[in-house]
Formats: sequence, structure tokens, C-alpha cells
Amino acid sequence: MIHTDVLIIGAGAAGLMCAATAGYRGKKVTVVDMGKKPGRKILISGGGRCNFTNENATPDNYLCENPHFLKSALSRYQAQDFIELVERHGLEFHHKTLGQLFCDNSAQDLVDILMTECDWAGVNINLRNEVVSVEKQAEHFMVNTSTNQYQCQSLVVASGGLTMPKLGATPIGYNIAKQFGLQVLPTMAALVPFTLQPQDKERFEGLSGISVPTMVSSEGGTNFKENILFTHRGLSGPAILQISSFWRAGQSISINLLPDITVEDLITQWRELHPKKSLKNLLCTVLPKSFIEAMISQQEITDKVINQLSNAEISQLSTYLHHWQIKPNGTEGYRTAEVTLGGVATDELSSKTYESNKVKNLYFIGEVIDVTGWLGGYNFQACWSQGMACGQAVK
Repeated sequence: MIHTDVLIIGAGAAGLMCAATAGYRGKKVTVVDMGKKPGRKILISGGGRCNFTNENATPDNYLCENPHFLKSALSRYQAQDFIELVERHGLEFHHKTLGQLFCDNSAQDLVDILMTECDWAGVNINLRNEVVSVEKQAEHFMVNTSTNQYQCQSLVVASGGLTMPKLGATPIGYNIAKQFGLQVLPTMAALVPFTLQPQDKERFEGLSGISVPTMVSSEGGTNFKENILFTHRGLSGPAILQISSFWRAGQSISINLLPDITVEDLITQWRELHPKKSLKNLLCTVLPKSFIEAMISQQEITDKVINQLSNAEISQLSTYLHHWQIKPNGTEGYRTAEVTLGGVATDELSSKTYESNKVKNLYFIGEVIDVTGWLGGYNFQACWSQGMACGQAVK
């Protein structure tokens, strides 16, 4: 049997941050993970360069049953704090739009920093070590894994969600929560591409790879102004991934294909400058040619000379391009989703320490809990902030 003060299940972003923080406090910390490598999700995120934080992260950028839950952790450990940490290690990174920060070279650089911090803090990390059972005995937890038995005073569940099962995602964290009587909210894939209805998939066949700047809105009124991407299965791109967290089965989404100018203004300009040109040719100057051709061939858009358009046709065109309605067939699911929506209810946890309100010295952090960030580094920042808060509190 291995005795440790703190046992952390999961060597991901939240788990490693928590481990180093607790280790620096003099706690004997052990991390167990069933994978071959630590930080597996970090390594594949952002195309292998990891969008590791967002400078604009606030509680408003997260979905949670309790919108105030993340305020404490985010205020105590902000994006700038994590940036200062990686800068001390010499990480080379760059800024992208909307406050996103990416590693210049490889996400492995970031994992190396976290592992170095854990090493300096005296943390033991045991990989290829799957949790089999957990039980509470008086003042301790007994955790049986595929290779060892551990006794710990504090148990931190940072096992992640259900996304990307090829990386070994399992429901172990939810199962532990349920075992100890904590509420687990329904889960679903989020930040995930949409699949299309068969008729729409057929309509847009041939558009795969085309990207369009848009404003995408959910039925609830949430909207994101970023690109959409046609794929051979459906729709993806930043705006689609963002809105997927707010979409529910059976709902439609509205896509504004010209978010920066109105159709009416365009027609007015074109009538003055190009009165005898076709609508098709002029629309191809502001939207991808293959998309316009597909819409015209399906008679969604008329093809007339600009100065022959009636007011009714202009109004119809405006409605179509500014409020293009698509009802997704579904999503691609956990296989390609970036995060899991839902999870351990935050009402069950302290927002300051992440300790269970029902079970002393039992903590939950990271994707396993009901905190889901927007696309763009927000989820990683939540992990750093939660890991720090929990690491400062474990006994």
C-alpha cells in the first residue's frame, strides 16, 4: 500500500496544476492516470499547439448552472498569472485574435513545463494506472488501481469528461461522484461540429473545405461572429463549435452570411456601379462562388441582372442571406467534441476550494464538473484556476 497526503485522479491540465500547487505547500502528492502520457488532451489541442489560455476570460465566458461559481477561482488566478508562469519557463507563444494564446512550437512545451513544476514540487506521477475502486474509511480514502493500492487523506477527482474516447476518456469521475451521493447533471458533447439532415448534406455536397465569415445564432439568442466551415459531414468552424454548446436537439440555428453589411446596401451600391451585371457574379465577390452557384442551382437565390430585381426579391434575398436557417441532424458527438457539457453539479462543491459539501476531503476539478468554457482557451484557464484553488486547499 502506498500512503500519500493527496491523491489526484487524472494527469490533465487541472490535475497537474493542482498537484504542483499542493506539492509546493509541502504535501505528499501522487497523481494516477490510465494513459501512457500526461496531458494527452493538452498535446492534441489547438492543432498540437494548444490554445492554453485567453486573456479575456471572465465568468461570462462559461456555461454553468450556477453562473457565479467560477468567479472566486478566476479572480484569484487569472490568465496573466498563468502567462507569467510559462514565461518564467521560457515558453515561446503568440497571440491570436480574441485574446487567444498559442504555443509557438508544440503543446509538448507546455506539458514539459507542468511536469517540471510537478517535479520541483516533489509530485509522484504514476501513469498506466487505472482506478478500479474508491472507498472512504474513517479519515482516509482507499483507492485501488490496476497496479497499486493507495491510502490518502485528500482525494481529488480531475479525470476529465467523455470527450475524445480514443484518448481513454471514461465516466470514472461521474461514477465516483454518484457513489458518494453527489448530483451529476446530464452530459453532452460541446464545442463540436454539426452533422446535417440527409437533404442538406446532399445540397451542400461539394462545398467541403469552404470557410465563410458569419454571425451564427441559437434559438435562445446567443450569437458568435466567426467563421463557419463546410465539411463532408456537415458544418464546423469556430462559430459552429461555439454555438453547439447552446444548441439542443431539434432546434435550428440562424446564420448571417453577411454580418458586416446589409443586402439592401449592397444592392444599392451595385445598382449604381454595375447595373447590368448579374446578381450571381456580384454575390460571388462577397461570398464563395461555389456556395452561390449551389444556392442558385437549388433556386434558393434568384439569378437576375441587378437592375431587374424587384423589392420583393431583394427582401427575400436579404432574409435568406442574413437569416439562413439550418436544422442540424445532430453533432459528431464525443468523438470529435472538445469538451463535455454538464457533469458534477457545482452546487455540490465549494467555489473556493472545490471540496464536496457532503464528503470531507473529496474534491472535483476540471472538465468533470459542470463548468464549460467557450472555444478559445477558456477551458484551459478554468483548469489552471480550479487547479490552483484546489491545490491551495487540499489537506
